[in-house]
Amino acid sequence: MTGGGRSTARRSWVWTDCEQSQAAGSQDEGAGVSLLQSMRGSSRLGITVAAAAATVGVLYGYDTSNIGAALDFITKDFHLNPIQQGSVTGFVIVGEIVGALSGGWLANRFGRKTTMVGVAVAFSLFSLMSGLAWSVDSLAVARVLLGLSIGVAIVVAPMFLAESAAPDIRGAMLVLYQVATVIGVILGYLLGMALAPTENWRWMLGIAAIPGAIITVVIWRLPDTATWYLMKGRRDEAAHVLAQMNPGVDSAAELQTMSREIAELTDGTPATDRLKAMFRRPYVRATVFVIVLGFFVQITGINAIVYYSPQIFKAMGVNPTDYTLQFGLSALVQFASLIAVFISMSLVDRMGRRPILMTGIGIMVLANILLIIVFRIGAGGVTNLSDVHLSSGWIALGFIGLVLFTMGFTFGFGAMVWVFAGESFPTHLRGMGASAMLTADLVANWIVAQLFPPLLNRAGGVGVFVIFGILALLSLAFVAKYAPETTGRRLDAIRYYWENGAKWPEETTPPTSHG
Repeated sequence: MTGGGRSTARRSWVWTDCEQSQAAGSQDEGAGVSLLQSMRGSSRLGITVAAAAATVGVLYGYDTSNIGAALDFITKDFHLNPIQQGSVTGFVIVGEIVGALSGGWLANRFGRKTTMVGVAVAFSLFSLMSGLAWSVDSLAVARVLLGLSIGVAIVVAPMFLAESAAPDIRGAMLVLYQVATVIGVILGYLLGMALAPTENWRWMLGIAAIPGAIITVVIWRLPDTATWYLMKGRRDEAAHVLAQMNPGVDSAAELQTMSREIAELTDGTPATDRLKAMFRRPYVRATVFVIVLGFFVQITGINAIVYYSPQIFKAMGVNPTDYTLQFGLSALVQFASLIAVFISMSLVDRMGRRPILMTGIGIMVLANILLIIVFRIGAGGVTNLSDVHLSSGWIALGFIGLVLFTMGFTFGFGAMVWVFAGESFPTHLRGMGASAMLTADLVANWIVAQLFPPLLNRAGGVGVFVIFGILALLSLAFVAKYAPETTGRRLDAIRYYWENGAKWPEETTPPTSHG
């Protein structure tokens, strides 16, 4: 990464995830305040921003799952082999990597609102282009470009949301975005179930252009964030937006605080110097930790479940033409992750972050064991997928295994992992630390998307879930050995864990030198 602006933007995105976990936990401890209750009394503009950002979350989630619904029909039309199936799925992730790395710079250069409008327009255009693809090559181009817009949205949408929200509803709004994303995944499968009898994959991919066009109009009518206006020296506009979003705020005091934070993040240190600092003592341990952890998030297989649930159920012996069962069960698997989101939020402050993360990974290990049993014993050792025909009881156990896998991931990795990226570095390195974790995460995501179809075809269900089980065990051992417990510690004190050689110092009072 280059340019201080990207670091600023990425910091805003990652720290909002930290705030999400903390705010969610405090909401539960106080009185179990619901999302709607948290947002009650906020301004109309604040509600509009929340709705717009939630819609972007739905679009992102929908695009994640609709390829799983459409893949068999694309395969039939374009005569894809398993390796090409992985490529069609993985094309979008290639674009996401580029988009995520450029999203912070775009948001700082052109504004959060303008970038979001561009994302919505691009999403509509390239969704339509995907639905109109006439060959594998044209589909590849469309999905790479679609991924580019999604990658930018991954960075900018939560940033736009967090910077626009009043402090007392920021946690609720960020939870709303996460929930909306999962709802989008569910909708992708439900729409796939509705359209599957027609085998019309073009509608499955292209229909996302409609809500994309609607959200373009909605976002266009919104102001940019006070943070961006202040970064550009437009103080009057920043004060006006603050007053609109949170009428009771002391605008002068808030602008002073924001100016101080922006000055810390844009301290004039060249990006190359910050990058070098990440790979030198005392922060090289933290850098390696967040990169490896980010890689484990995806390499353990969660998006194999999201992208390929219908194919997994068919591998269990579900009738290839029973679309209701394939897509309906896939949607139910994702619905379970919604439940896990709220369970995790309610327990984070009571259990601590390490126990939450390790419990989630442990559940994933157990889920892999159950799925291995299903494919090994239920299938009688048969590995040729065309010959596997599990009884309804074994399919039910397989469904439970996938539910546990998804819930374990959401409870642990999904809820906690980004918190560590936001906490492990001092302010001026936090953005780059998050970028490092995100890049590792997306690279592992591409590997899983690319390799899962041929691996399932060659090794069968036993082989793939043995691999995922081993990787989950490795991630559990890694977290147990290297992840610090940071619950209850001040943000500015957590970095001293890494500065002290991955050990908590006896006294975490900040030293006189400023970092």
